[in-house]
Amino acid sequence: MENTESCPCKSGKTFGECCGPIIAGTAKAETAEALMRARYSSYVSGDVEFLRTSATAAGQAEFDEESSRAWSKAAEWHGLEIIRTEAGGAGDDRGVVEFRALYTANGEFCNHHEVSRFVREIDGWKFDDGELVGETPITREEPKVGRNDLCPCGSGKKYKKCCGRGK
Repeated sequence: MENTESCPCKSGKTFGECCGPIIAGTAKAETAEALMRARYSSYVSGDVEFLRTSATAAGQAEFDEESSRAWSKAAEWHGLEIIRTEAGGAGDDRGVVEFRALYTANGEFCNHHEVSRFVREIDGWKFDDGELVGETPITREEPKVGRNDLCPCGSGKKYKKCCGRGK
């Protein structure tokens, strides 16, 4: 990825001003969010080695480079949305970043929604662990009106002949 291109993390900066130096090891992530952004950008750029080195020792032991590389290459990456952060600043030892990574895989649009935990170690911020967040299904407040039910507007007509006409 070229340093003059827009950063894949959608920060509004160029890759060379944002995630590029962190991934290359010439700069350290100053916050947990900055590390999260760099980890996302490493998937986009295909630099999966950074994913391993930016994790805690336990995370590095469990890291599957082959499957991470395959996912990185197979996906069409659309952007990163930071939903919220807790702590993870310059004076903190721990931080939480909730995010959505948007991508397409096998022709299907995907929304990877996760809450990730980060810790500050001697050599800087590290990814510790994460939990996927399930999306809440939409639920109706009122019961569903069938086409042959009485219209809820009170007209006395069937829904299909009243407010449901043309639907």
